[in-house]
Amino acid sequence: MDKPFSSAPESPKPLREGMSTNIKAVTYVALGGFLLIVMASLVKQLGESMPAFQILFIRSLAGLLVILPVAWHFKTEIMHTNKIGLHSIRGLVGFIGNVCFFYALINLAIADTVTIQFSRPLIMVVVAALFLKEAVGHRRAIATGVGFSGIMMITRPFGEGFDPWVFSAIGGAIFGTLVIVAVKFLSRTEKTVVIMFYYALFTTLFSLIPALFVWQSPTPTEWMLLLLTGTLSIVGQGLFTHGISIGETSFVVPFDYLRIIYSFVLGIVWFAEEPDLWSFVGAAVIVGTSLYLLRTEKSKGY
Repeated sequence: MDKPFSSAPESPKPLREGMSTNIKAVTYVALGGFLLIVMASLVKQLGESMPAFQILFIRSLAGLLVILPVAWHFKTEIMHTNKIGLHSIRGLVGFIGNVCFFYALINLAIADTVTIQFSRPLIMVVVAALFLKEAVGHRRAIATGVGFSGIMMITRPFGEGFDPWVFSAIGGAIFGTLVIVAVKFLSRTEKTVVIMFYYALFTTLFSLIPALFVWQSPTPTEWMLLLLTGTLSIVGQGLFTHGISIGETSFVVPFDYLRIIYSFVLGIVWFAEEPDLWSFVGAAVIVGTSLYLLRTEKSKGY
């Protein structure tokens, strides 16, 4: 009679272990997101005195140098890839997206720029419908339309004070979505380290030529900030990727939206930016609809 009771306490163990893993994953994602927003803030600060192309080149080069030792151990897979064309396209698209993102960071409020970047799930629905010929149900279509209204609230294209640089932020989100599509195709046959290596390589090559045309000698302080920018980018992406890989996606991904909160706080504290009510409302609409779309995609097995 005592046997069933003695074994009962052991049953919740897998649940506790799973929750512990998810908490660790959320910690990685939250910390990685914070480092990436600090990196974005450094880009904004450096952009006040340095060309965006130069900042992007040095950041990409720093990332390439960091990943080279890891890539050396996978040199066989890297040298024998048969997807070099798609890798180069992904690098070009990523380069254009980063240029748009950097210019938006430099010229707009950091919170608005980061929030618009998180509209990628909305853009993905449009890309999937137009180019991948996926069927879009009426609920997803309505959610996407509501989400885009959040972008309108932030940018206010028909009101006073409209800043044309918002098109740069939207362009960054569009090209960022295309990068995700390219990664989905690449990940079918390529290892993560191969994808990361060629991305760092091609973004460095693509940013080199424009950087040479606008190059100016950085001060010692600027060199320090540039190297810090590259380091934070790699470490932040690494923490985020690790968090996503060890945790349940549906549990972990929503915490990546903490980046929007970080950007509001750093915008106020670091750059003395004062977001208005429409920025907060627009951010809430984009986050809400994006999370809804992510949940529907998971339920459909996408």
